[in-house]
Amino acid sequence: MNAEGLVEVVLPGKVEPEGLEIRTGAVPVAGPGQVVVRMEATGVSFAEQQMRRGRYYDQPPFPFVPGYDLVGTVLTTGQGVDPGLAGTRVAALLKVGGWASHVRVEAADVVPVPAGVGAAEAETVVVNGITAWQMLHRKARVRAGQTVLVHGANGGVGSVLVQLARAAGAKVIGTASARHHEALREQGVVPVDYRTEDVAARVRELAPGGVDAVFDHVGGRSAVDSWHLLAPGGTLVSYGSASTRDDTGSKQWPVLKLLGRVWLWNTLPNGRHAYFFNIWAGKALSRDRFRARLRADLTQVFDALRRGDVTARIAAQLPLTEAAEALRLAESGTVAGKVVLSA
Repeated sequence: MNAEGLVEVVLPGKVEPEGLEIRTGAVPVAGPGQVVVRMEATGVSFAEQQMRRGRYYDQPPFPFVPGYDLVGTVLTTGQGVDPGLAGTRVAALLKVGGWASHVRVEAADVVPVPAGVGAAEAETVVVNGITAWQMLHRKARVRAGQTVLVHGANGGVGSVLVQLARAAGAKVIGTASARHHEALREQGVVPVDYRTEDVAARVRELAPGGVDAVFDHVGGRSAVDSWHLLAPGGTLVSYGSASTRDDTGSKQWPVLKLLGRVWLWNTLPNGRHAYFFNIWAGKALSRDRFRARLRADLTQVFDALRRGDVTARIAAQLPLTEAAEALRLAESGTVAGKVVLSA
């Protein structure tokens, strides 16, 4: 893909991955306060898997270009933007729009990628890294010596969470299918097989007094079990409802039910806390504060990547035009790490 033409992937409606469409056009022009980024890497996250089913709770109406985040090089700058940004490698959190060769972004929303960190490497920790960092350090405030439970410890967010928690000095119990257990043990994680073991019973054996934090992306029954595994003063951070991915009916209902439970749990006088984590929380109230926090946290994650506290897990790297294959691969449950699309 060259700089002269725009190539983007369009989600036209509720379709199988093969129903994604490739569209070409003119490269966008940077408006005031904006930059145009030439995409080098974008990812397939759980959000796109939900969006193609019409199940992501605040997705835009079809058709639209998916793509939750991206890493690329600033191609052009608009009025009021430092022209020196051109040629800089940056990352951006978008929610939609990243599956394109060129993307127009507000200049205030891009975060510099440190020298020596590759585009695909950086991509693996943009949405996953910010989510993991904020849940671990801003919500649960995990400290050295504490014990945490990470559901889906080999997944996109889970694998970063595990590494950041270990770097913070926490003991980590991680649920995953058996084929991922050896890799988890090598990272100092105690694995639990969610397919063959009674997770709650096993975690109680490993942490009789309860765990200090649980990170749960499954929702539904799992969130209830997670709450009951907490030690006094412990924190549950719920950040999704993966168990409802293939459900039909209201896409808002699983989230609303979870929010109701969280509200109820927080009224109980036992010192425990529950949060439903939303990476976009606070943006509507204070865009500047939201941007500053995001920039600070992603910078911390990039530093952890550079130090080796976090290892980039690239499950596969495919060209943008093979987005259907990438999405199918990400949904297969057979890969560890992030499926990356490159221009």
